Amino acid sequence: MNRLAIIGGGAWGSALALVACRAGARAVLWARDPAIVAAINERHENPVFLPGIALDPAIAATTDLAAAIDGAEAALLVVPAQFLRGVLTRLAPLLPPGMPLLLCAKGIETHSLLTMSELAGEIVPAAPVATLSGPSFAAEVARGLPTAIAIACRDAALARALMTALGSARFRPYLSQDPNGAEIGGAVKNVLAIACGIIAGRGLGENARAALITRGLAEMVRLGLAKGAEAATFRGLSGLGDLVLTCTAAQSRNHALGFALGRGESLAAALAGRRSVVEGVATAAAVSELASRLGIEMPISAAVEAALHRGLAIDGLIESLLARPYRAE
Repeated sequence: MNRLAIIGGGAWGSALALVACRAGARAVLWARDPAIVAAINERHENPVFLPGIALDPAIAATTDLAAAIDGAEAALLVVPAQFLRGVLTRLAPLLPPGMPLLLCAKGIETHSLLTMSELAGEIVPAAPVATLSGPSFAAEVARGLPTAIAIACRDAALARALMTALGSARFRPYLSQDPNGAEIGGAVKNVLAIACGIIAGRGLGENARAALITRGLAEMVRLGLAKGAEAATFRGLSGLGDLVLTCTAAQSRNHALGFALGRGESLAAALAGRRSVVEGVATAAAVSELASRLGIEMPISAAVEAALHRGLAIDGLIESLLARPYRAE
């Protein structure tokens, strides 16, 4: 794979374009915003989403989706989860037969409760699909700091081709044959990161955060198993690895949002002025509804949903979690 289309001009899309160039591929990046396209092409930077980080001059950007796809051997879908349907719908008539798609968004569509690969299967059923997930802050990847991620795909040959196209000494892909687990892990960890931010904002201590991560992981596994995932996946990069990163790092957008809520800010105030999407906000509603439909108990995720979308008081939700009956781990 010598030419890759990067569909999405945010921080993660720009970082993955750099990853592709470092691995020796040519990257063409599609973004909706003409100002971002101009900045990438003329100044080799993305000042909105990756300020202060130089981009490879070999990265070309365009607002023309057909031009981005033209000649590409694979496309990386790096738009927020709730926008993927619209982008895939526009992309579907442009895709050459058999072009692989690497799904890089972490979330569950709110109205359909579909994972990203289920959504792709509905809109572009003939396209081979893989999922990229794992602990990976875009700014650190863009700076060339060491990062390990998982590429999950049931087609081992496709997974290895994508590994070769993106892998380098500082960006290490590991293979997984469990896209269900990778997607559930990537979605649920954002909800749990909001919960951990709330814990930090309320000053409830490191013991509480460790307990929440551990019990949150149990929720993630329960939902994953109900969706056909393998339990072992959640001990890996797209499960525990991503969970630990987003639940312990202040630079996590989801953790930062939770921290603001924990300090008493309203959701509207905490979201005000943000250009980057905080995926956990929409995902909290989707995860809670999906768990309800599947009969899965996810009390932490349900509490986050109640705080975000139903206006329930955070202190009351915390007390209700702490008052749950004692049970075996």
